[in-house]
Amino acid sequence: AAWARALARAKLITDAEMESLLAGLDAVRAELEGSAFPFRRELEDIHMNVERRLVELAGPVGGKLHTGRSRNDQIALDERLYLRDILDHVDAGLREVQGALLAQAEQHREAPMPGYTHLQRAQPVLLAHHLLAYVFMLERDRQRFREGRARVNVMPLGAAALAGAAFAIDREALARDLGFSAPSPNSMDAVADRDYVVEFLGSAAIFGMHCSRLAADLTLWATAEFGFVEFSDAFATGSSIMPQKKNPDVAELIRGKSGRLYGNLVAVLATMKGLPLAYNSDMQEDKEPFFDSVDTLVAILAVVPPMIGSLTFRTDRMRRAAGENFATATDLADYLVKKGLPFRQAHGVVGKIVRFCETEGKGLDGLSLVELRRFSPLFQDDAKDALTVEASLRARAATGGTAPEAVRRSLALARTLIARA
Repeated sequence: AAWARALARAKLITDAEMESLLAGLDAVRAELEGSAFPFRRELEDIHMNVERRLVELAGPVGGKLHTGRSRNDQIALDERLYLRDILDHVDAGLREVQGALLAQAEQHREAPMPGYTHLQRAQPVLLAHHLLAYVFMLERDRQRFREGRARVNVMPLGAAALAGAAFAIDREALARDLGFSAPSPNSMDAVADRDYVVEFLGSAAIFGMHCSRLAADLTLWATAEFGFVEFSDAFATGSSIMPQKKNPDVAELIRGKSGRLYGNLVAVLATMKGLPLAYNSDMQEDKEPFFDSVDTLVAILAVVPPMIGSLTFRTDRMRRAAGENFATATDLADYLVKKGLPFRQAHGVVGKIVRFCETEGKGLDGLSLVELRRFSPLFQDDAKDALTVEASLRARAATGGTAPEAVRRSLALARTLIARA
């Protein structure tokens, strides 16, 4: 329809012919939307089917619509129009995932848990702090998709097969008519470019990686060894042989989808890497990976928010684990630093204390002041105060830290980001 109006502006068809084309196209659209369109396989593709049906409905004038146009620029246009809509849907879905994570973080803003490096207990953090990490990961995903949308929003129509239309088409007006920011500046690049597909697939793969990491956390936490979280029955399944099992299947499937998203990205990159300019039929192979990644994203975005919202966190177990396995050893080293000892020396002192505790079967909180002073005379009566989980959390109040005060600021920032349209 936009092309018909462009042809009329260029005086290539009359206004009456344009109205006939627009009426015919409206009828074609109604048939497509009503599943009444008579597809014919012998006509090769959707473009030829639409053109033939337009001629049947509008008469010979339908044959004028393809003036100055190629399927090469049509296909590039169609993909961009479609992807533009998909990106808006993806952004809304990402906001929902962020919102579900934020709701759980708000509910558990005071709940301590162990933080991990190398899958070993490291230092106490707040559960809200851990969940907010994913909120901010997803914010980067939203930024990537949004920034990619700006590059999608360049109009290739009018590039024709590769050399540009041979008629005085006002491409700037055509771009405005279709809601694009500008027409493509080079006709060869316009029909040969699939960067917008590759960029979308790359952003989708990174999002899939983030969801996979979240799913990996949750599946670990749901094990008997951790016991930090329980999935609702709606997002878990039983075993076909072991009646006691409750498997986190949905999270595992989400984790598995990341491989599919990676594969689609690599497939299109491999297809495009050796193609000379301009259009080549190899580029038809972008469609299946592209549409599959869209379907995969839509499925993930539909299931993740309710799954997160249904989680039950066992905060009592998390709290106990937060203080175990010498989790506040770094705080004891920091205590010595505040007394004037260089950190490297403080680190060595506390390392010796930990080895002593392991030999004696004690925790750090089980040491007396006398025992602590065997390792450094800098330890005073207040040393034991540094060893509590609460003190460890409070100490990390710098921006981005896990202290309750810092987490409250992060929660406020997350609310602002999610509310942003």
